[in-house]
Amino acid sequence: MILYLHGFRSSPASFKARVVASKMADLGRAGELVCPQLPASPKEAMALAVALVGDTPAGELAIVGSSLGGFYATWLAERFGCRAVLLNPAIEPLKDLDQHVGVTTAWHSDEPFEFKREYIDELRELAVEQITRPERYFLIAATGDEVLDYRDMVRHYAGARQVVIDGSNHAITEFADYVDDVLAFCLPEAAQ
Repeated sequence: MILYLHGFRSSPASFKARVVASKMADLGRAGELVCPQLPASPKEAMALAVALVGDTPAGELAIVGSSLGGFYATWLAERFGCRAVLLNPAIEPLKDLDQHVGVTTAWHSDEPFEFKREYIDELRELAVEQITRPERYFLIAATGDEVLDYRDMVRHYAGARQVVIDGSNHAITEFADYVDDVLAFCLPEAAQ
């Protein structure tokens, strides 16, 4: 099972989520991908993710997280002992998201999206100061990320497999060039 977690104000309709879904379909494994719409509340988002994972064994679970989804994926990977791929992950969303408290819209719809001040405290509860097993992580970071600093990502995931893209952007517009590597890391048996 691959659990894909989108970023802040994003959705399962995001570019990277669609690339992963398309590739999984090409592999005949679409049923092994779960990509939920995450609630605005970090606590509720993680409760949903934990429920979706259920009793899936760690060896059969991988999590792909983009931006804030990468922050969540790290917490889940530490909890479940599974593999995780981080795509321009948020490292310290407490400082980055404080400016977004209030009502706005999601990127892929006109539906109102409210990020409440108490969600900052919920994020604090999910912070992973240091990953415990770097070999379980695969970081893809872009030096041209206009939202987050790739150097924070590289430091936080020291010892993990890392691909640092020279240039690009927060969305990683050339993500299709990396999806095979992502899925080979998530589904090691598919690479054989």
